[in-house]
Amino acid sequence: MKTVKLIIVLVSLIISTSCHKDNNEEIKNVNVDQYIQQLKSGKYDSADLPAFTYLDIPALLAYRNETQKITNFPRNGISSFYQQDCTLGLYVLWTIESIRAVAISSKYLIGRFPSQNPLLEKSDYSELFLDTNETHEIASKAYYDWWIANKKKEFSEFKNIDPLKNTVYKWH
Repeated sequence: MKTVKLIIVLVSLIISTSCHKDNNEEIKNVNVDQYIQQLKSGKYDSADLPAFTYLDIPALLAYRNETQKITNFPRNGISSFYQQDCTLGLYVLWTIESIRAVAISSKYLIGRFPSQNPLLEKSDYSELFLDTNETHEIASKAYYDWWIANKKKEFSEFKNIDPLKNTVYKWH
């Protein structure tokens, strides 16, 4: 009887592990349009950001000004702040920052998360958790300008340039 129970437990573990791998493979292989649609529909299932590269930045930038609120998105597990929602456009910018942070092995990188939350704050810490149309527009323009000014260069030549460096903002 113990042998049968052990076999059932082992088979269950194998099945659940293999299902988990398939889900991870789907997330690893998601393209930008699928990612955006999944975020918009609340169906993005991974606990992590996709493993996008600099080649995905132009497609991501197309969504930088989206103001739709999303509520089902990967959150950095070390943050003590629970962010209930985020605008899609700001989340996309944070995803681009993830690409840059991974490429430079940022000291702030946690998994693929470039910071604790997809929120902006003032660089001098005078204002935290900024989520306004104005901050979104400034960040959107900064990332767009950063890409346009450098897109003809090798990514290795400009990945160390912080798109927000000429603003008063940084990622929280």
